[in-house]
Amino acid sequence: MVGDAQISDVVQHTMIDGLDIVPSNLDLMGAELELSNQLAREFILKNKLANVNKYDFIVLDSPPNLGVLTINGLVACTKLIVPLQCEFYSLKGMAQLLKMVEMVKTRIGNKPKRRVLLTMYDHRTNLSKQVVEQVRDYFKDEVYQTVIPRNVKLAEATARQKPIALHDPESTGAEAYKKFAEEVLNDAAA
Repeated sequence: MVGDAQISDVVQHTMIDGLDIVPSNLDLMGAELELSNQLAREFILKNKLANVNKYDFIVLDSPPNLGVLTINGLVACTKLIVPLQCEFYSLKGMAQLLKMVEMVKTRIGNKPKRRVLLTMYDHRTNLSKQVVEQVRDYFKDEVYQTVIPRNVKLAEATARQKPIALHDPESTGAEAYKKFAEEVLNDAAA
């Protein structure tokens, strides 16, 4: 983000055929400061991605804050998938994100198609059910049908630094993510 390296210089292949990553580390937090002084800082990621054309999809995972890196992601993307935990404070954070999306649209002219993915759903709690109901009422067809449940196998996969599809492909969490992937592919084809 802050140097002269091209994305092709830092791509790493994974154990899943066809899935490459450009990993980050804690140094990325320092990039916020460095980028804040750059000219046209909101377009750095979009410009870096301009020459990347060998992939069908590029997924940008922005940090859960509203800083320069997140703005770069909003400027570069064509579709915004907002994972929303089925918890009360997540709704408040969503309101802030929507303000930022509107600001990017107004000032820069990019308005990605927005979709919401409900995550960490606990079917045993009324709160999770209420959040799902409120989000579906407000965002209507922008909400994916798939809801990702709280699942210990998902947490284990993260701790073991393995994709859930390899850690426990038959788990409830893996099945939910498979359904979500199908929805994303169907959405892209539409």
